[in-house]
Amino acid sequence: MTDLTLNFPITSLFKSKVAEPSRLIETKKKGRYMRRMKKNFAALAVVAMVAAACGGGDDASDAPADEPAAEEEAAEEPAEEAGGAASEEDTAAAVEEAANEDTEAAAEELPTTLEGWQELWESQRAAIVATAAEEGWGLGDDGILVGPAGFTIDTNECPEDWNNDEGLDDGVITIGVTTATSGSLAAYGNIYTGLGAYFDWINDQGGIGGYTFEVDVKDDEYVATKTIEAWAEFFQSVKPLVGHTLGSPNTFSVQGEFNSQCVPQVMVSTGHQAWGDPENNPWTTGYQLSYASEALLWGAWIEANTEPGVVVAGLVMDNDFGLAYEQAFQDFADNSDHIESFEIVRHDPAAATLTNEVTTLAASNPDIFISMTAGNPCVLAIQEAARAGITETAQAYFTPSVCKSIAAYMAPAGDAADKWYIIGGGVKDTTDPKYADDLWISYANEKLAEYGGDPSISLQGEGFANRGLVWEQIFRIAAELEGGINRTNIMLAQRGFAQFTHPALLDGIVMNMNGNSDAYYIEGSDISQFDNANQTWVQQGGTIDLSGKSPNCAWVAGEGC
Repeated sequence: MTDLTLNFPITSLFKSKVAEPSRLIETKKKGRYMRRMKKNFAALAVVAMVAAACGGGDDASDAPADEPAAEEEAAEEPAEEAGGAASEEDTAAAVEEAANEDTEAAAEELPTTLEGWQELWESQRAAIVATAAEEGWGLGDDGILVGPAGFTIDTNECPEDWNNDEGLDDGVITIGVTTATSGSLAAYGNIYTGLGAYFDWINDQGGIGGYTFEVDVKDDEYVATKTIEAWAEFFQSVKPLVGHTLGSPNTFSVQGEFNSQCVPQVMVSTGHQAWGDPENNPWTTGYQLSYASEALLWGAWIEANTEPGVVVAGLVMDNDFGLAYEQAFQDFADNSDHIESFEIVRHDPAAATLTNEVTTLAASNPDIFISMTAGNPCVLAIQEAARAGITETAQAYFTPSVCKSIAAYMAPAGDAADKWYIIGGGVKDTTDPKYADDLWISYANEKLAEYGGDPSISLQGEGFANRGLVWEQIFRIAAELEGGINRTNIMLAQRGFAQFTHPALLDGIVMNMNGNSDAYYIEGSDISQFDNANQTWVQQGGTIDLSGKSPNCAWVAGEGC
């Protein structure tokens, strides 16, 4: 295992708006009459309707529709959702329900011992394997892979020398990984220190299905061209059984190659909504809450907690990652009578400072500030928002889900991190003191340390306690399917992951996937606020459950889903 151990280091008042924002800001304003004409006339209680997750924004969709007759309003069908996130109605209802939920309410009865957890996971895996046998999942003699809910792959379209067992050599399974272990997103490399430690632990228990594991990590510095170079080498020489990528631009850069070569690109570390596309890119799976869902939840929170006329400022990383957020939130804002304008400043992903960008946004006197960035810029955005006075005047300020790590991002930001909100993706931070006595988190931290990791680094805990556990389940399911561990069974194990109770996720967050009908593992989230004095995320209300409600996203560059 490559050594990747790294050390890194609501108010009710409403404000006046400046007349002219800085010329560097891209401002999106709406015609209120046209928006009202586009709205569905069936009103929602408490939370206004939320716009579709992503979409092309073609001119025809912006034209006002004829107002329906009163007797026809009730029968009006909602517009088809663009994909990548739950519908307007479902999102609004889930946010409202979570806001009214008692966070101290009794949780679902869960195992109280590690043995109990193991028994639960075994029973959940067995149910998936039984379903596979009953429904006839598998690779047929005709070369067609059949899975759940219409999921199919024609392996006859794979390269002539394609081998379903490639990467299974001498009892060792090779997992290829590209991630940033240097540069501005280097902290994310810690995920693979944690994941590597998890597989070392599995190896010491005898491995899975007769195999032990080797995780081969290459540093791409979060530069897509380097990702392409690394995977050219992987495909030509190492030839791993499965591959894994971190970062939206990086994953996009090699997604086509993975799918044309019929190599599983599994549980990628990016929440771009495009990974929910099993029909066009069947070999690629995501893992975390989609950025489109996160953007809609920002909007739903804003409409539920502020007065109309809101100015929202967005600091956007200028690449596929940041633009996924921007487009989804822009679609929301374009259809909101609540938001007066959405001010945007984009920044270079490798920027060493964000002073100019945040100062420009501060000139718009925003009511809501949203950081749509990642890596070291997570810290810079928090610090610069404080220096520019945004956190003194804004009603709320959000950091993105990818910046939830306390050790990597919140603690280094210092006092400026206090009271920042997050749509947190439902994940427990393994360094958060409130989980010190959590059965699984405390045990995972002990094992992480035992296998050479550092439990004080949140992202190493993310790799071990969160992601590592799911990787294990996928391989164990594949080992029990007919033919054992191979590439197609890895895909069936993922696409048929009907339900998994994950102790590193918050109570109420469901993890599942179902063929072509449900392509997103995690669709729920918490809304939390950071308590800097106690270095902890404080959940606001209950968890938001949108499991199984996000349509697939057939992504088209420049247009969206």
